[in-house]
Order: sequence, then structure tokens, then C-alpha cells
Amino acid sequence: MGRRSGRGLVRVLPGLVIVAGVVLDLVTPARITASPLFAAAPLVAAPFYPMLGTLLVGVAALVAEVGLNIYNQSMADPASLTELLTVLIVSILALYINGVVRRSGERLASARIIAETAQRAVLPRPAERIGGLRIAARYEAAQEGAFIGGDLFAVQDTPYGVRLVVGDVRGKGLEAVEAVAVVIGSFREAAEQESTLEGVAQRLERAITREGSRRDGLDAFEGFTTAVLAEIPHSGNVVRLVNRGHPEPLLLGADGQVRILEPTDPALPLGMSELGAWPDRAEEAAYPDGATLLFYTDGLSEARDDQGAFYVPSERLSGRVFQGPDDLLQALIEDVRLHTGGGSQDDMALLAVGRPANWRQPEWRRVMPVTP
Repeated sequence: MGRRSGRGLVRVLPGLVIVAGVVLDLVTPARITASPLFAAAPLVAAPFYPMLGTLLVGVAALVAEVGLNIYNQSMADPASLTELLTVLIVSILALYINGVVRRSGERLASARIIAETAQRAVLPRPAERIGGLRIAARYEAAQEGAFIGGDLFAVQDTPYGVRLVVGDVRGKGLEAVEAVAVVIGSFREAAEQESTLEGVAQRLERAITREGSRRDGLDAFEGFTTAVLAEIPHSGNVVRLVNRGHPEPLLLGADGQVRILEPTDPALPLGMSELGAWPDRAEEAAYPDGATLLFYTDGLSEARDDQGAFYVPSERLSGRVFQGPDDLLQALIEDVRLHTGGGSQDDMALLAVGRPANWRQPEWRRVMPVTP
């Protein structure tokens, strides 16, 4: 509501300035001039109006200035001619400013379109069902018009089970999308070839380090990537995790209980091996039938309300039961908007993996009602 009223005011403000100038000139002594208001009107219009609109405002300001000079019989006065020339020059300047703003906006829009297209190419949404598991994924941009970031996710069925990665590359725009492409490409290859989840993590580490070296330093290649890798074997109700500096996944039970899957030994993000290196160790956790795994980036956990309080997903989801991964993510997105009063300040990637209550059933049975 506030944005609409603000835009409405911007649209009428140049006209109001001209009207105010006319009224001021008519009700005040001749020594008081309204010329500054007439000069201000096209400058106010320049950043917000199209070229034609800015031109019309400038013409209206000039007409008002000439009309008042004729009314006051001061058209031949040097001061009046100077004021008229000032309004003319400022109107021309406003047209130039309008052109600069418009070209900048077009370049910005073009860069965003390219980045979004590249992101859709390297970050496709996974299938709804992979390896008998139900999958739901969402990428939520922080705000309309903002550059996309480096949040990523990928899910792949492999001979070793369903493997997935959720991560966050430092940076935004095309550079971040390029880094995401390297991470996901390396993950898809390693997930098929490496027999262990630790091996997958090391392949990602080498890929990021190699790409950084090729570009004269890791800072040129976004620096680092936080990531959590998971492996869900085809048999057995377990999940294996390797966490490299990423927010901890949540395990949502069929009874509404929420468990935080914290790593025993916190590790550095991928791409920071020069600060210290130690072997990755996959940790195993129970993953019972009917449970759902929730992976997310820090855009979720760092979302704040108007008092500065962080969104805590484990607390907000505790005691709630959902019909499936899609319902979980939709409810989560709506809850974040409610918490922040509109949306997160950072992009967030969400991935939910649901194990059907009957592991062998062909389709997810949506019999569990949503409870607040």
C-alpha cells in the first residue's frame, strides 16, 4: 500500500510543483519569483518519467514561465529572460538525465535476464520423485529486481543411493551463476563415480580450488562455498551427511517432532583448504519412514522480523505435520513472509526430501492433514 501511494505521488509531483509555482507567482509581490520551482519540475520528472513525459513537463514549465511573464508584463525584462533561459537549460539537462537513467535501467534489466536464464540452465528443478523419494525444491529471490545469488541444489540417483547437494556460493549475478555451474557439474560427475560421500566432497573441493587457481586466486572465483552433501542409500532407513560450513538440515518426523542434524566436527566451507585441511567424515542419522529432510540456505535462517529477531526454522516447524514436501516448502515460504513482513533479505534455496510412510509404495499417499 505504501509503495503504491509513493509511486502515485511521484507521478503527480512535477505537475504539483508547476501549479505551486504559478500560485506562488500570482499571490506574492513581483520581486518574488517562482522560476526555481519551474526549473525543479523537469528535474523531478527525469528519473521517474519516460522521455516523452519528461519533455512534456519541461514544456509545461516553460509555458508557465512565459505565461506569467506575459501576465505580469515583464517579458522584456532582463531578469525574466534570464529565468526563462534557466528553465530551458534545466529542461534540456533533465532530458539528458532521463536518457542516462533509462539506458542504465535497460542494461540492468538485460544483465538480470541473462543471469536468470543462465541460472535456470545450470540449476534446473529436480524431478518430483527420485529413487522412490518425494522431492520438492524452491528458489526464492529476496526481492523483485534484485540480482540472483549463488544458492544451489541438485539431486541425483546413483548406484550408491540418492545423493544431493545444497550450497551457497559467495557472490551474486553472473559470477555466482558461473560458480554454481562449476559446483553442480562437479557434483553430478562425482556423485556417479565416487563410492563414498567423503570422496564426493573432496572432488568438489578440488574443482573449486582448481577453478580459483585458473582465475588468479579464489577471490576471483567467489572465494568459497558452504555446502551440505547427503546420501540416502536404496536400502536401510538412514541418511549420511557431510557438512562443509552450511546451515544444519532438519529431520521432520511424521509425528511433528523436529531434529537438527548437527555435525559432530564442524568443517570449513569448500574452497578454503589453504586455511586448514582434514579428512571429511560422513555422519549417519536415522531417516525413518514418513519423515522429511529439509535442507536450506542461510537466507532462511537469517531472515529477520522488524525487531531484528532471526527466523528459527526448527522452532517454527516443531509440532507441525505436512502432507508432503511441496506443502512443507509452501508453508515455510509463507511463514517467512509473515515473520519478515514481506520476504527475506537474502535469496534462499529450499529442498525437501520425503520418504513415504511405506517405502515400497509407488506413490506418496496424501492422508496426513496439515496442522498449525
